Amino acid sequence: MKKAVLIPDSFKGTMSSSEICAIMKEEIQSFYPEAEVLPVPVADGGEGSVDSFLAAVGGEKRTVLVKGPYFEDMEGFYGILPDGAAVIEMAAAAGLPLVGDNKRADQTTTYGVGQLMACAASSGCKKMIVGLGGSATNDGGCGAAAALGIVFRNAKGEAFVPVGGTLDQIASIDVSGLLPALKDVEIITMCDIDNPLCGPNGASAVFGPQKGADTAMVQKLDQNLQHLADVVKRDLGKKIAELPGSGAAGGMGGGMVAFFGARLQMGIETVLDTVHFDELARDADLVFSGEGKIDTQSLRGKVVIGVARRTKKLGVPLVAVVGDIGDNIEAAYDQGVSAIFSTNRVAVPYSQAKERAKSDMALTINNLMRCWKTFGTF
Repeated sequence: MKKAVLIPDSFKGTMSSSEICAIMKEEIQSFYPEAEVLPVPVADGGEGSVDSFLAAVGGEKRTVLVKGPYFEDMEGFYGILPDGAAVIEMAAAAGLPLVGDNKRADQTTTYGVGQLMACAASSGCKKMIVGLGGSATNDGGCGAAAALGIVFRNAKGEAFVPVGGTLDQIASIDVSGLLPALKDVEIITMCDIDNPLCGPNGASAVFGPQKGADTAMVQKLDQNLQHLADVVKRDLGKKIAELPGSGAAGGMGGGMVAFFGARLQMGIETVLDTVHFDELARDADLVFSGEGKIDTQSLRGKVVIGVARRTKKLGVPLVAVVGDIGDNIEAAYDQGVSAIFSTNRVAVPYSQAKERAKSDMALTINNLMRCWKTFGTF
């Protein structure tokens, strides 16, 4: 083996993508010391996305003072890649871990996310990747919009910064004051869910409870997002209520489209384009990918399948190393996956498997390398 590319997703709650890459690389090079092994840690848009992009392609991390989920001052950050593109994870300023046990989806804001976007745009970047994931908010991205110069007014004509619980007070939206530096920036929003903004599958109903919303609050938040969608349609001419992905991150998916003209894109596609995956993998002997569990949901285009579609076009074999394998995943082979292996070597429950996940990953890659060395290919 002369070259291998490693591009696994994290095993949630067990191993990060970077940790998996390190284990894979060590085992591969124990058999092929001279092999070129290229780790590409996958970012899913949530916490750790900036670090994953920087680890994959290089660049620098910049810190800046912003507002946190409850408008408190805090230190946020964003990344600048070698090509000048900015990477922003909304979790850095509006993430669920930042609120601890004080979860109030009706009071939290994305204002700090807008401040991060403003800093990146003002630094001269012409492309911005905004990762949606792990948010504590349900404000439809209005906080971020306000931080970037968009004005929301109530029935009295007073300007205010809406949060999830006050979206119903929006009487008008004025985008004329949008930060000029942002107008020429291409904005790509990483979004791995297709939930609409409102309704039983919307942002509030599906994700509100994990942000502290009880049944009554979920209903109120959903009604408020519908009101936002109605005003956006009237004032901005954009329909976001049923837009797939608009319900991501408390409705920020919809807000990114409505306020900034952003393009919603699957996270893995964003990663593959950003790291120039096709160029990296074109002459590879083998690509390793993986995720905690491959199942029918994976077939909708998550990490393994997203990578497999690219490797299939390149004619490069892809091996998926996963924690668990669900039923009815045969379609993965048609998408370009060459083989799927589980790291759960002794068939134990997850509670036990996660304790030995790293050693099991190493042993699984070790066995695969023994197979490769014996047969030369899969």
